[in-house]
Amino acid sequence: MKSSFLSEFKERDYFNQCTNSEELESVMNKTKIRAYIGFDCTASSLHVGSLLQIMCLRMLQKYGHQPIVLLGGGTTRIGDPSGKDETRKMLSEKEIEKNIKNIKKVFKTYLKTNNPKTKPIFVNNYKWLRKLNYIKFLRDIGKHFTINKMLSFDSVKLRLDREQSLSYMEFNYMILQAYDFLELNKYKNCIMQIGGSDQWGNIINGVELIKRYSSKQVFGLTTTLITLASGAKMGKTERGAVWLDEKLLSSYDYWQFWRNTDDRDVIKFLKMFTDIDLDRIEKIKEKEINDLKILLANEATEMLHGKKAAKKAQETAKNTFSKRSFGDELPNIILDKSNVDKGINIIELVLLSNLLSSKSEVRRSIKNSGIKINNYAVSDDKLIINTKDFNNNILKLSFGKKRHVVFKIN
Repeated sequence: MKSSFLSEFKERDYFNQCTNSEELESVMNKTKIRAYIGFDCTASSLHVGSLLQIMCLRMLQKYGHQPIVLLGGGTTRIGDPSGKDETRKMLSEKEIEKNIKNIKKVFKTYLKTNNPKTKPIFVNNYKWLRKLNYIKFLRDIGKHFTINKMLSFDSVKLRLDREQSLSYMEFNYMILQAYDFLELNKYKNCIMQIGGSDQWGNIINGVELIKRYSSKQVFGLTTTLITLASGAKMGKTERGAVWLDEKLLSSYDYWQFWRNTDDRDVIKFLKMFTDIDLDRIEKIKEKEINDLKILLANEATEMLHGKKAAKKAQETAKNTFSKRSFGDELPNIILDKSNVDKGINIIELVLLSNLLSSKSEVRRSIKNSGIKINNYAVSDDKLIINTKDFNNNILKLSFGKKRHVVFKIN
């Protein structure tokens, strides 16, 4: 039997909930549809936490459907309370517009743009939200929502249960998101919204609003919450977010993030975050785990940074761990020669590298032989690093076996 969008969506473990999966399956098999996912623009890039949603957009294209990427220029000005413990920091108009411009580049990397029938449609909800007349909006849209129902959604209920403040501005977010769906249905013929499992309530609001407003059948589909075997949050590391932008995270560090995947998560991530055929994954899943991790790292890195960068990252890792060399792709930090000549304490150097964040952590690591200079363990936390420690103006600082930074003298 020929695979369909929804069947592969389930087989790759994306599926969480759907408003009417049988009806949706029938519609998507008969015709090509438009579906959207919304992204708030609170940073200059998206990170790995958004990657599953991007993979959903790629899958839409794979089956001939057209994705709509909603960049929340309007809703970013308010902030989605879903999964948040406190009100989001407000950004300036200029910051939001700059973020939107940068985030667009991420989608143009992951999504194909050559086919007019499937190339992504980019929309900014500020276009229609900024024009809203408050009284008219309350009469036309607000009347379809009840406070009783809105209070029952997790995004609101959890904050109130914890006695954490929820501003009236944030409380309105779900209505604005539902209105986004209505606008896209009216003017872009969009019949489905996809989002994370925490968006289920907001998505249902949109589906019901459209039904009441125009009696049209539309659909909501949510992805599963990714829980790591280690219990950690997806996309977060000791050094912060795993950004989908080389200016914020090098291709080597991105490759290493995937290479360091917990053994128990490797097959799951091959399904979720690569385009590798499911039959092939089934055949290779008993292979040596480190080979599978390298395959995952190569495929994920190639998708974002290109084949050349993925290959270079793998070679750098191999050289770094096997041949005691420096590797071209390791993160670089430039030091002023005058500062090196004066001498830099090893603790200050480690903090400068961002490999660790406190002096006590550095001292502990040195005591446990966890800090290395040019592959040799440091034993004294009073060690002073100066020009003689550099080889051709280059010094490699390592924390453990897998985290490295190269310092260069300017």
